[in-house]
Parts: sequence; C-alpha cells; structure tokens
Amino acid sequence: MATERTSAGDPARTLQLLWRATTDSGRRGPRRGLSVDAVVEAATAIADAEGLEALTMRRVAQTLGVVPMTLYTYVPGKAELLDLMLDAAYAGMPRADTAGQPWRDRVTAIARENMTLFESHPWAAAVSTARPPLGPGQMAKYEHELSVLDGLGLDDVTMDDCLSHLLAFVQASARAVADARTTRHDSSMDDQQWWEANAPLLARVFDADAYPTAARVGAAAGAAHGSAYDPGHAYAFGLRRVLDALGTLIDPHHK
Repeated sequence: MATERTSAGDPARTLQLLWRATTDSGRRGPRRGLSVDAVVEAATAIADAEGLEALTMRRVAQTLGVVPMTLYTYVPGKAELLDLMLDAAYAGMPRADTAGQPWRDRVTAIARENMTLFESHPWAAAVSTARPPLGPGQMAKYEHELSVLDGLGLDDVTMDDCLSHLLAFVQASARAVADARTTRHDSSMDDQQWWEANAPLLARVFDADAYPTAARVGAAAGAAHGSAYDPGHAYAFGLRRVLDALGTLIDPHHK
C-alpha cells in the first residue's frame, strides 16, 4: 500500500482551505448546510476508528448524510482533506508551558505531546510529512516546539535539525506501537502467548551452540521484556539516547 503523504493535492487550494481564506461571496445557488470544519471532523472520526484505509470521500459523505458531489464543493479531494485533518490534529494538541524547566524536561514534554497526538490519532503516525501541511496548526506546533530549543546556544539550522531528529524518532516509535497493537489484534494473542505457543517449534530447529550470542542475548531480553520487542521500553530507551545525543550539542553551552 502506498504511503499517505501531506501536500499531495493542489497547493493553492490546500493553502486557501488550511487558512480558511476562501469566500462564498458571489456564489450562486442554495445556502450550503455544511462547513469545512464539519467535513474534517467527520473524516477524522472515521480515520481514528478505522484507519486511513477506510477513509474515502464517499464514506465521509455518507457519514454527513450528503451525496459525494456535495462534499467536493467543500474539499477538492482526499489529498487536501488529509492535510486539513492533520493540521486540525496539530491545532488541537496540548501544549505544556515548560518555561524555566531544564532543557531535557522540556524536550521530553515535546516528545510526550507528540506521542499523545499519535495515541489519539494513530493514522497520523503513518502519514509522511516530508512536505508538511503549512497551515495554522502546523505553524503553531512548530513555533511551540522550537521554543524549547531556543536560547540553548544552537544556531537556527541546528535547532531545526534537533527538532526533526526528535520528531522522527517519536513518529517511528508510534508506528511501532501501532504495529504491535495490530499484531496482537490480528493474532488474538499477546506477545508472551505467541512466544509460548511457538517456543517448542523453535526449539526443534534452533541450535543455540551455533548462535551463542543470539541465544544468550535473546533469552535475556525476552525475560526482561516478556517478548522479543517491547515498544514501550524501546521508546523510553530510545528517548534517553536522543536526549544524550542532543546533550552533546547543548550541554557545552551550559557548563
């Protein structure tokens, strides 16, 4: 399945919709009974409940009780709708006031806010934002997140690099969490149950003497986490390493 991405629609129309710069002045015909916000809310509810695979313009129209052609008078297509959905999700993110706190606590708060976003809207973690939706939600998010890195001795380009590195890590972690959840759902068993069911099969073919390091480390990790991979532990461990890496750039300015 192709990866969904932002900024895949008509740029001029998308920016008009993101910033609500459109106008109905001079428009002929009956008064419209919906709004762009209503369309975005309906689409987001579908994606939250069933994923982006279930999101079509026809499905949104059915949810709103209109014919599909009516929907296109509000949003040109799914590509533009996705930008609106993600920007609205950004606009609704909680933004903690961490002024005066140590920089590691402030950066951790940004990571936590983004994980909360992906927990609320799991589909958002699967969307490529290499070309981000340049709407008010995106701009407010970017401004807020940069503020935790401002004044730490970093130049502007390095600030952006640090933030991009952090957000890429969080998004990848959120995808891993979503994958683990889907796997548990599809298999109707948790990781421990799956390993218990398959361990006897593995024991018949796996030669621990041939792979001694893998056998030792795998057993230790499995005992510690209850599975071969624990996304929660991986996130906590990885975030500490991201903070350590940023510290090599930031801490020399604060000694």
